[in-house]
Amino acid sequence: MRREQELMSALAKTTFRLHGQLVAIGEVLAQPSGTTGASWQVLAAVLRAPLSVADIAREIGVTRQSVQRIADRLVAQGLADYRPNPRHRRAKLLTPTGTGRDAIRRIGPGHAAFAARLADELGVATMENALAAVRRLSEVLETLQRPHRQVRRRYRVTAAHTRRQRSQTGSTSAIPSSVRS
Repeated sequence: MRREQELMSALAKTTFRLHGQLVAIGEVLAQPSGTTGASWQVLAAVLRAPLSVADIAREIGVTRQSVQRIADRLVAQGLADYRPNPRHRRAKLLTPTGTGRDAIRRIGPGHAAFAARLADELGVATMENALAAVRRLSEVLETLQRPHRQVRRRYRVTAAHTRRQRSQTGSTSAIPSSVRS
């Protein structure tokens, strides 16, 4: 295995472990609010301004469907509301309610205490450098993924076109009739 592959594998493995650790810490920190770490993450995304579910998903890097489930639960719990979106009739905007903002405020003291402990162990400069490195890595990965997304999108369009043609002709074969004969 080449050195670049080893580094990428180690980076992925370490990042997965870090993700698990941050999720576990988020769950503990969210407890005073009566919500989950995932609910905290979605509510925090809309504290400054209302966002659509798709915008929240892009911001936090998860699927739109998972954000939709959490957003619906937050609305049912009275922690958030859907508002009309002036830019899109169907994609409503999620916004926290006063109760939702109170829930986030209850997380604040534990979050601040944990952040202080982390800063004491790592140092603020190391935290800043780690954040800069992770942000840069995310930007590069986003750039490198674009060509693959376009290929997948083209494949889906081609596959959908092929399915439509088959349904119109009644054929179940992937081989065009002109070639089959």
